[in-house]
Amino acid sequence: MSTPSIWHKLYNGETNVEFIGRWKLWFALSGLLILVGVGSLTTRGLNLGIEFEGGVSWQVPVGDSDVASMRGVVEGEGLSATVQTVGTGDSERLRIRAQVEDDTDVASISEVIAAEAGVALDEVTVQSVSESWGDEISSKAQRALIIFLLLVTLYITLRFEWKMAAATVLALAHDVLVTVGLYSIFSFEVTPATVVAILTILGFSIYDGIVVFDRIDENAKALAIAGGRTYSRMVNDSMNEVLMRTLNTSITALLPILSLLVLGSLVMGATTLQDFSLALFIGLAAGAYSSIFIASPALALLKEREERWRQMRERVERLDRRAAPPVTAAVETPSAVSAAPPDRGPAPPPSAPPPIQARGRKKQGRRK
Repeated sequence: MSTPSIWHKLYNGETNVEFIGRWKLWFALSGLLILVGVGSLTTRGLNLGIEFEGGVSWQVPVGDSDVASMRGVVEGEGLSATVQTVGTGDSERLRIRAQVEDDTDVASISEVIAAEAGVALDEVTVQSVSESWGDEISSKAQRALIIFLLLVTLYITLRFEWKMAAATVLALAHDVLVTVGLYSIFSFEVTPATVVAILTILGFSIYDGIVVFDRIDENAKALAIAGGRTYSRMVNDSMNEVLMRTLNTSITALLPILSLLVLGSLVMGATTLQDFSLALFIGLAAGAYSSIFIASPALALLKEREERWRQMRERVERLDRRAAPPVTAAVETPSAVSAAPPDRGPAPPPSAPPPIQARGRKKQGRRK
């Protein structure tokens, strides 16, 4: 009989991947990544866009210029500028950002940029943003995040229980820290589109976790009646049962975002799409990871502390010890070895017994 393929096992929930038993490994990997990200945040900070720091942004067709020469021209005007290339092909442009105090300086810098690129002045687009606008976005995003977490915690507590809500909030915090940390490590620019994407990430992460928790809650009710396995083993079995659904959800969500990132930003040159899709792709990948490797193991660790599940674990372990066959091994003691006779070669064959001689009958005299 042929062995079922991995796809057959996935689609029928017959896999046996060990998720809960390796929780220390999953937590260590996430903790290391978060630690590196926090270290980068404290030393380097975030690469905040012009919407948060304020300033002026110019965009101009590349023309006869490049990044190095354009930076040299703008810095020659006494400005500390950031110059980068956006778009590809015919839509390739140079984006220059700098802090400018006077509107007169903005006009003169625009003329210098147009002359360096060899294009008309009307082909230079200018965007000026005040720093207060970015502060307003940040404060609204923080309020939205707090309200979101409170509502999520309340819903999951009412729908399931508070320990599932705590595991979900832990997974959400993991997703945000991983995303922000990677933005700091690789100096990705943070824009309002990034903030919107992070808030979108949280909704996906919750949905993915609820799928797993719903199966765990269903199996936990059956486990409380039938018994026979620990809560951690039940959680691990539940995750294997919905593993294919989780993978399908994550893959079908990541593929459109990847196409948006590649086609929208690299091919079409839409910087807003790039900012949004990049944060969304990183966050969705982190959310898919946390729903499997963070939320469910955290729930198992919390539930194993409850008295009934702790007693069930002890009972299952006791039954397993009784069912295990006894292990016996012959141990040769030194005294037995020393007492054994020395080896003198093969023993000689036994000799034949001597023949038995027949005894004659004693003649008795005839009674007279």
